[in-house]
Amino acid sequence: MVLERGAVDVRGRGLRGVGLGLLIACFALLGPGPEAVQPVGGGAQVEIREGDPPLVALTFDDGPRSTTTGRLLEGLALREVPATFFLVGERIAGNENLIREMASQGHQIGVHTFDHVRVTELSRREFDLQVSKTRALLTDILGLGDYWLRPPYGIVDNSVEQWADGPLILWSVDPEDWKDKHTDRIVAAVTGQVKDGDIILMHDIYDTSVDAALRIVDELLGRGYCFVTVEQLMALRDVQPEKGALYTALVPGDI
Repeated sequence: MVLERGAVDVRGRGLRGVGLGLLIACFALLGPGPEAVQPVGGGAQVEIREGDPPLVALTFDDGPRSTTTGRLLEGLALREVPATFFLVGERIAGNENLIREMASQGHQIGVHTFDHVRVTELSRREFDLQVSKTRALLTDILGLGDYWLRPPYGIVDNSVEQWADGPLILWSVDPEDWKDKHTDRIVAAVTGQVKDGDIILMHDIYDTSVDAALRIVDELLGRGYCFVTVEQLMALRDVQPEKGALYTALVPGDI
């Protein structure tokens, strides 16, 4: 796996119980049902056993968009699959109910800045406004939460690492679904390279990406994969998230 500059290699040091918000068929669950709002991951407990399936975190940037994100949520709910959504602050207004639905279904919600800007080009004050303004909007809708940051374009520097009030979430599989919006190619790009512990990057603002994401889910479920949020993936891999650290994947046994 290729790590961005300054990334922390946080892979595979054992599994432990972790909160989940969806009734995922991969595991036996105990705890509150999916009606409870869980802004950064659900509250059910998972018993991890030897021989459990490979894990993968499906993540989406740039939303929410009422039509495409809504359809994606419906498809994920039918499959009982959680994902992680990094939201752009300027898209939040008017989509509050959609975000509440997202949280109530057990998806993890994070921040993708307010205006989708390159954070390395910002002053400290501008950075704080881009991140804190978006977190404040999410807090108003969902209540207090960590709301981890994914920097747009995956570009960071030393200043961003120092300023980030939480982990910086990148990815290990990028089908560039924004480029040609070709569903078959996107599906093949993900399913042809994905492995246990990967974090997949997609965008929930394109119809083709929603179509591709649901096909990817079906394909990987058929292969025995279990979908988790990024937060859940870290906990299941016994990784404590660190402020300012970059995370791209959590591959077991690859220290």
